[in-house]
Amino acid sequence: MNQTARYEFTIIVPVFNEEECMEQLGQKLAEYLPNALCKSCVLFVNDGSSDRSLEKIKALCSANPDFYYISYPRNAKKSAALKAGFDYTQSEYLGYIDADLQTLPEDFNTLLEYRDKYTLVAGIRMNRQDTKSKKLQSKIGNAFRRGITKDGAIDTGCPLKVIRTENAKRMPFFTGMHRFIQALILLQEGTAKQIHIPSYARVAGTSKYSVWNRLVGPFFDCLALAWMRRNYINYHVNDTDLEK
Repeated sequence: MNQTARYEFTIIVPVFNEEECMEQLGQKLAEYLPNALCKSCVLFVNDGSSDRSLEKIKALCSANPDFYYISYPRNAKKSAALKAGFDYTQSEYLGYIDADLQTLPEDFNTLLEYRDKYTLVAGIRMNRQDTKSKKLQSKIGNAFRRGITKDGAIDTGCPLKVIRTENAKRMPFFTGMHRFIQALILLQEGTAKQIHIPSYARVAGTSKYSVWNRLVGPFFDCLALAWMRRNYINYHVNDTDLEK
C-alpha cells in the first residue's frame, strides 16, 4: 500500500543539494503536521543530490512516522522532481514547498481552507527577501509569461501550492513545467485562487537559479505552452459500462 493514501494531503519537497537546510526544514515540517487543517504527510523527492541530502532525508524519515521519501540517482531538475512526487502521491490533495524555507509549512493552512472550492490554490509571496536583481528577473518573467499564457498567475515562482491530486496527475509535464502549473490547471477547465503569504530569506545553501532559467529558458517554454493551449484536448465521459 502506498502510505500517502492514508492521508488527505501530501506535502512534496523537491531536494537537490540542500544538506544545510535539511535539519531546520525537518523541524518546521514536523511542527506543522499536528496543526495542519487535515491529515497530512511529507514526501521528500531527492533529485539526484550529490551532497549528504539523501542521508539527512533518510534520518528525518526514520525519526518521523509521517515523513516518506523517493530518490533517483541523477539530477533531473525541479519539474521532474515534482512529476515524480505527483506520480507517487495517492492522497486527495497534494502541495509542494521548496527546501530553502523561503516559504513556511504553516502557511499551507491559509491555502488548505479553500481546497474543496478550487482545483489549485497558489501562494503569492509578500515582501520577498531576494536580491533586487532576482526580483526584477522574476517580475519580467512573470509579466512575459502572463502575456503569453493568459493564466492570470501573479507569482508563478511561489513554491507554496495546493492542488487536487487527480488534476495534478493529468497535467502534461515538460522541463520548466513548474512555472506553468496555473496555466496547465486552467487547460483542464479547472479553477484557481491566489492568496498572499509571507516570504523569508533562504535559511542556508545557495539558489539553483540563474538568468537563464529565470528568463531565457522560460521564454521558449512559453512558446511551447502557447502551442499547447491551441491544441489541448479536453473530453468528458458521461456514459460507460466498464464498471459492472
